[in-house]
Amino acid sequence: MGFEQLAKLRDQLSKSAKTKAPARADRNRTPAAVSKGKPAADARPDNRANVRPNAKSANPVSKAAPRPKPPANAKPVDPVVVHIGRLQKRFPEAFPKNPAPKVPLKIGIFEDLIPHIAELKLTQPELRDAIKVWCRGSRYWSAMSADAIRIDLSGAEAGRVSPEDAVRAQKLEEARLARVAAKAQTAAPAAPAEPAAASEPSES
Repeated sequence: MGFEQLAKLRDQLSKSAKTKAPARADRNRTPAAVSKGKPAADARPDNRANVRPNAKSANPVSKAAPRPKPPANAKPVDPVVVHIGRLQKRFPEAFPKNPAPKVPLKIGIFEDLIPHIAELKLTQPELRDAIKVWCRGSRYWSAMSADAIRIDLSGAEAGRVSPEDAVRAQKLEEARLARVAAKAQTAAPAAPAEPAAASEPSES
């Protein structure tokens, strides 16, 4: 081979080496460098924003829990008790709650309560019944001692218990105790009849 042919072959090899060098450089570049500024061809789009929440997994609107039904054997609340509760809440000095002792009320306390009927949400008959129930029973009659202080709705002194009222309250309390004792005696089980006496064995 001549000198000229060797020179041409050398030039061809050098050209081919230059053309292959950029291709190798592209292959050696990191995918991040290739895809800089452009999304990768095989990059998967983030579909999380388009995912609809599962209707079953979403928290349902909580429904109000049904109110428990009262037991079948529960006794209905006496309306008079409810009315007295309103008096106790509005006038605690005149109508103290148990176990605090009751106090003798002013004579004519019913008339003093008439202006408060709308506030108490009571009718006159309901108010009258509440006062009657309040002013009877052991707690009230025991407070009705002679010369005890009567109070008004605000708890201020409004008279004294007369001896006649004290005696009347004492008799009412004694009658109540007698009724309680009679009721307890009636409810007590009858005593079992004594068995017939066994005949004594004859002497031998």
